[in-house]
This record gives sequence, C-alpha cells and structure tokens, in this order.
Amino acid sequence: MEGVKLVEKVVIVPEMPTNRRRIFLSNLDLPLVAYQESVSFYDPPENKISFSESYNTLYRALRSLLVPYDFFAGRLVPALEDNSRLEIDCNGAGIVVAAARTDTRLSQLGGLFAPKPDLKHLVAFLREEGEDEMEFKDKPLLYIQLTQFGCGSLALASRYNHCVLDGAAARDFEKNLAAFTRGDDLVIVPNPDRTIFKARNPPRISHPHHEYSRPSEIRENLFSVGGKRCTNVMHSRIPHNTTHLIHIPPQRIASLKMAALKDGKLKKCTTFHAIAAKVWKARSIATKIHDEVCSTMLFPVDVRRIVVPPVPIGFAGNALVPGFARASVRELKDKEDSYIVRKVQEGVERFDDEYVRSGIDWLEVHRGRPCNENSFSLVAWFRLGLEEDVFSWGKLKYATPVVLKPGLVFLLPGLEGDGGLNICLDLPDDQVDEFHRLLME
Repeated sequence: MEGVKLVEKVVIVPEMPTNRRRIFLSNLDLPLVAYQESVSFYDPPENKISFSESYNTLYRALRSLLVPYDFFAGRLVPALEDNSRLEIDCNGAGIVVAAARTDTRLSQLGGLFAPKPDLKHLVAFLREEGEDEMEFKDKPLLYIQLTQFGCGSLALASRYNHCVLDGAAARDFEKNLAAFTRGDDLVIVPNPDRTIFKARNPPRISHPHHEYSRPSEIRENLFSVGGKRCTNVMHSRIPHNTTHLIHIPPQRIASLKMAALKDGKLKKCTTFHAIAAKVWKARSIATKIHDEVCSTMLFPVDVRRIVVPPVPIGFAGNALVPGFARASVRELKDKEDSYIVRKVQEGVERFDDEYVRSGIDWLEVHRGRPCNENSFSLVAWFRLGLEEDVFSWGKLKYATPVVLKPGLVFLLPGLEGDGGLNICLDLPDDQVDEFHRLLME
C-alpha cells in the first residue's frame, strides 16, 4: 500500500456534559486490558458525499454517541475501593479520531477477508508516541481512523481497549454509530453496569476450571495496576510465525457434519461444532504436541442469557467467557469424529449460572487468565453480523481483524454467496501444510 497521509487527528469529547462516575470492572473484564484492532471496508459512497463530509459526519456522530457511551470517553484508574484493581473513570477526556488518505485503490489490497500487513496502515495514526510507557490514566479507551482510498472506497478502523467491550457489545456500538451517522436514534441503549458479574463474598469455587491458568511468577498479574503496559500478554511465549488463510468450501463443511453424525452417537452437529472439532484435532497434531499431552481449545461462550438473572439488554461489557474442549493428543488421533465433536459440545453445555459464578470466583482467588498451556483460542468472527451495518456513506462490505495474535485461530466469512468459511491461523509453513492436509482428509 502506498503511503497513507494524515488529513487531521482530533480528540472527540461528549457533546454535552455527562455525570462523573466510576464503573466497576469485573473479573471477566480485567484479564482483557489490551487493545483490539479491526477494520471495515466500504465501496465509494453512492450519494457522492465528499471525504470531508464523511469524516465530519463521523465526528458529529461520535460526539453524540459519547453521551450514552460516556465510559468510552473515560480512562482506566485504580479502583477507589481496591487500588489493586482497575475501573473506568467517566471523566469525559474523550477519544482520538483520525482522518487519512491514500492513493492506493482498494482493489490493490487483494483479498480483504483476513489480517494482512497492509492493514496496519489503516491504524497507522492510532498509536501514541511512547505509548508503552504511558500511564493507564493517560490512554484513551477508543481510537478510530477513517481512511479514503484512491478509488473513493473507505476503511473505518477501530482500536479499543477490550476491557470495555466484548465482541457482542462492540457490535452494538457499531450499530449505534452507523445509526447516528444516518441521523437516526440509538438502536440499542448501552448498559455498562457489570456488577452482575461481581465475585461472591466469600468466593465459592464449585467446579474445576481448566479454561484458566494461574499467573506464573515471571508474568505480569493482569489484575494489577502496578505496570504501565497495556498490551496483550496472553500466549506471549509463542513465537511469531506467518498468518495463513485456508478456505473451507460449503461441501467440505457439509461432509464434516455428516461424518460426525454417521455413527448415530450425536443428535445434532452445527457448523461451528464440526469445524471447531476438526481445527482442534488438526492443529494439535500439526504443532507436534506429544501424544500424552492434554490439548485445550478455548472458544468464547456468551453467558448473557445463561446467568440468573439474565444480563440486561444492551449490556456493554465483557460477558464472553472461555469455554473449552480438552483431550489428550492421542485421543484426538484415535477417537472417532463424533467423540471429538461431543467434547466441543460439552464445552458449551457445561455452562449454567453456577458454573459462571464459580469461574468468576476462581479468578477472584487466583487472579489468573485464560489457559495458555498447550492451548489456543478459536474465535468465530463470522457470527458477529457486522455486515448488516449501514453508515451514511454506505453498507459495510467486509470486516476483519487487523492482526492475528499468536495463539488465536479465527473463523472468518468466506466469499459473499460462497457459503464457506476461512480459517486464519499463525503457524510455521511446515506446520500449516500438515494442518491443511489433516483438515481436508
């Protein structure tokens, strides 16, 4: 991609004063004090509005939206009741928004279905100089960059602190932002109250929680406010490799589901169950984990409707809890497809209110993080439904993460109308070749 040039960079604050308040961060939020980056692409506006009109519309929409989303305009600070934890001070300090241009045409980027190095240019103006040394209280919780391509197409990139929102709540935010750019009202009223996920006093751990690992002595405690860094340290020991994209056509998805149901031991098998089981098996074998080692696959489970009482509509926080499937590599090699799929299904079915509460209490006691021992996380990006968003400049065309962090595997949508999926993973070339072979056999 040719050089991306900054048009302007501004701080956006709520358009009217908001009440100063503190927002409690739950044990589901605190391990996620890390920035997430994603980018959405749009065709040239059909209504022929100028780029200046587009980014000024975005500014106005954000000023209005930061009134109900006042917490996004705040900063992370030590909690008043427990200064070993963080909370959000809704102080109206604002967010950072950049407008940029490039002569590159969108078509020159090639496929837009997965992370790639060129996408980093689309968040080029969303990092502060010396940011890694900045205090939490000085870091905005949200950065946005709108970039115009030489062909008139647009890219809307966001960089936000994951402790504020999970994927489902971020989707609601984008729907509301799209509505405000069109001059419409809120689609979903955000509710950032996370007290429903407070740990019990005293904590009661009633289940084993293999989805979490205890912090080691040499690693930063993610609940701590002692450090200045705000980077994702999960899976940090895994070396960086090359991002690969593997397409799974709809016929292959259908055959995997049929294979899982063939012996009659399962009543049903969804697309996610079938793909997750195959990815788990293929990745565990391809990465040459010893047969006797237990391999763990994590995947987000939305507990909004699982906890009692249910989380209020519009919940703006983290309610995606790591589910897990766990088995020895030997089992994954030797057992039939239905057995592996069943392990994935059990990872969802074990969740009820007590299991969620027990996990929150486990985190309260151990101050741990998602399991990082012979594990990886599978994220079904294709389930977010972002393609429904319509901004003033047009309907979203594609959306993708900007980078793939080590230890993550993304399930991304395939080509429009194709019905397939793309698997995006980060492995050495020899291992990804073996993964692909196992996936297709």
